[in-house]
Parts: sequence; structure tokens; C-alpha cells
Amino acid sequence: MPKKITTTISPEGSLEVLSQHEVSRLRDTSANGLHGLLRRCALAVLNYGNTSDDARAIMETYHDFDIQVLQQDRGIRLKLTNAPVDAFVDGEMIRGTRQLLSSVLRDIVYVYNEIQNQSRFDLSTGEGTTNAIFHILRKAGVLKPSADPSLVVCWGGHSISREEYDYSKSVGYHLGLRNLDICTGCGPGAMKGPMKGANVAHAKQRRTESRYLGISEPGIIAAEAPNPIVNELVIMPDIEKRLEAFLRVGHGIIVFPGGVGTAEEILYLLGILLNPDNRNTPLPVIFTGPADAADYFKRIDEFLVYTLGEEARQCYQIIIDDPVQVARTMRDGIDAVTEFRRAKHDAFYYNWHLNIARGFQEPFEATHEAMASLALHRQQPVHELAATLRRAFSGIVAGNVKEDGIQAIETHGPFQLHAETELMTRLDELLDSFVVQGRMKLPGSDYVPCYTLT
Repeated sequence: MPKKITTTISPEGSLEVLSQHEVSRLRDTSANGLHGLLRRCALAVLNYGNTSDDARAIMETYHDFDIQVLQQDRGIRLKLTNAPVDAFVDGEMIRGTRQLLSSVLRDIVYVYNEIQNQSRFDLSTGEGTTNAIFHILRKAGVLKPSADPSLVVCWGGHSISREEYDYSKSVGYHLGLRNLDICTGCGPGAMKGPMKGANVAHAKQRRTESRYLGISEPGIIAAEAPNPIVNELVIMPDIEKRLEAFLRVGHGIIVFPGGVGTAEEILYLLGILLNPDNRNTPLPVIFTGPADAADYFKRIDEFLVYTLGEEARQCYQIIIDDPVQVARTMRDGIDAVTEFRRAKHDAFYYNWHLNIARGFQEPFEATHEAMASLALHRQQPVHELAATLRRAFSGIVAGNVKEDGIQAIETHGPFQLHAETELMTRLDELLDSFVVQGRMKLPGSDYVPCYTLT
């Protein structure tokens, strides 16, 4: 049994005083309350270092963990019962962990009270959704009006080899030497490596205002807990708003090797960049990895060209085993983004110019019925096919690591995906390569597919 601790702490960071109504909602354990959501996200933040990427297994290990919000005259306190002891040093919570825990509380309260239950945000429209994402990020202090573009979004797998991890760290180091900041999904693997490398480079450059931004969502954070380099954390309401947030605040994208989650991100990105409305909007995109990753990106490239067409190749560069070239290319690309934004009088801190179709914004719930009804065929516009493939990969991610998805698979069996013959073959080969390369689960875990292709 893991060691646990019970204590009471004060939040730290941007959290403001809560009203009695907000405290009541957080303490509400009913189906309509926020307590369960707070408990799951808080445990994820406190549980850094756990080797499991099974959200349900983590909740079962700490089944007796609880968090309560205590209202006091001078603000609030958090009572933690049976919390992971690794979040503490000599009985005191690690300061960075306390700040991230405060971020979780801030975002849960703000989204519920100001976004989901306010008529001024029409989440059924593109404009309303983008505006809501802006307000969530602004509340979190992510938007920096006085800063020049510098934020590089790094995507990649949480389950990668040591060589791939070291390579991502080297890329981060060379980005940091060029005064670039890092934004990732906040977890381990290719999300941690670039931050760790940049952290060393920023220290060499004596850069004191460095940013290591992590953007997550409630369903995935338990399986990909924030790594210790993260100094800004935002919990978006769902995966779709998380993905849009990356593109709205990022000034360039680097993709390292990964599994279905990374494939989902790639399809989301390319589906948007291939929209004719975004054709002239600069956004540097680089696929990169060590020499051994050349075949991985070859397979990804072939799949993208087959499904989305040759034009897709114009949206990204592939640079293998050359961290310096990656960093130089990204620096040049972000300089071009800066000039474009300046010429268009656009904000540096939020990309309003990017057009994101509703198919990429509407939340997708990965039920067996929804997965089986996905239209996996090429007789549709490429951006619609990209959106559909993104949903398929999102469902597989849910079945792999999310608590609700794992439960659904155990109850009803694997998801059924129906695709046209050639597309099914290509998709099957790509997914099989992820399994063979150990990209579906953390090393040491046996992977049982949560899907079948027919």
C-alpha cells in the first residue's frame, strides 16, 4: 500500500476567494456537483511520479483519498485526506504542487460558474466556443499581452523510449537557447523532455521569466499527471477545447513520436490548416525524432497523404535527428508569425485569425454507438475526414487510459470501427505499428486493444 498523509493546506497562486455558493458546489457529492471532478483532478496533481497511465487504477489505489474545501473568514483552506505522501516534504506540501492544485480548483470553479452556466457563452457556435476558451485562458493568466511570440507547442507520446525522451530534451534545450518557451500536454515522456531541456537552456541564458505551460483536461490528467517542470497549468473542460487552446496560444508546433493521442493531435491540426480559410495563416509545424524514429514518421506521412492528399505535406516539415536544425527552423518560423501578426494587427497572445470549423469544436463522447457510426471513408472533404479520424483516435485514447472509457470497454467489449476496405487496411497497419512499438501503454504494461476494425 502506498504511504498517505492527511493535512490541511492553504491554496497558492491565482485562486481568488470563493463564495459560499462556490464552496457548496465543490463540496456537493451528488451527480450534479463538482466534488467528484475536483477529487479526480486534485489526485492527479498530487500523484506525480506514479508509473501507471490507467486513470481508474489510480483512483482505486487511492480510493480513500478525499479533498474538502473549508470556508473561513480569511478565505479558504483545503483538507486533504489520505493524499499521496510524495507530494510532501517533511509534512509540507511541495510549493509547485500546491500552486498546481490551486490551478485545478480555479479552473473547475471558473468553468462551471462563468462558462458552462452563463448565457453569454454560446458553446453551440464557433464564435462562442472560441470566446469561452479565451476567457478560460485569460482567467488562468496564460495570455501575456506584452510578450513577443515565443510559445512552442510540443506534442508526443507519454510512452516513448529513452532515446526518444533524450532527443525531445535536446530539442527543448536548443529551443531554450533561442529564448523560446514550451507548452505541452503537461505529462511525462515527450511532454516532459522539451520542458526539461529548455529549463537548462533558460538557466544558461539567465532567463528568469521562462514559461512551461501545461494544458490538460479532466479525462486525461489522471493518466498524464503534470510533470514537475510545469509552472503554469490550465484544465480545459474537454479534449476539443484543449486542442483549440494549443492552437490559439501557440506560435509553432513540434510533433515528437507518439501513439494514438499524437495521431489525434496531428489530424486535428492538419484538418484545420487544410481549411482554405487558413491557407495564408503562418504556423510552423515540424515532425521530428531521433534516427530510429524515421520509420515512424514515414508511416505517419504515408497515412496522412493517403487520407488527406498530397497537399497535407505542405503543412509540415520532417526533420530527423537534428535538434539544432529543428530549433533554428522553429525560431525562423515564429519570427515569420510575428511579422504576420504585426502586419495584420493581430494579437501576439491569442490567434483569433485561425478559422476552426465546428466539426473540430463539438465534444465527442466515445460511446460504442458513436464509435461504430463514424463515417470512415474518403468520399468526403478532407477536413471532414480529418475530423472523423480525429474522433476515432480520440475514442481509442479514451478506451486506453480514461476511467469512463476503460469501464465502457470492460462492460461492452472493444469499440467497433467500420471503415472502407483500403482505409481500414491503412488504419490497421498504423495502429498495429503503435502496438508493436509499445506506444499504446507505458513500458512494462501489456496492451489489449480496446477496438476492432471491420
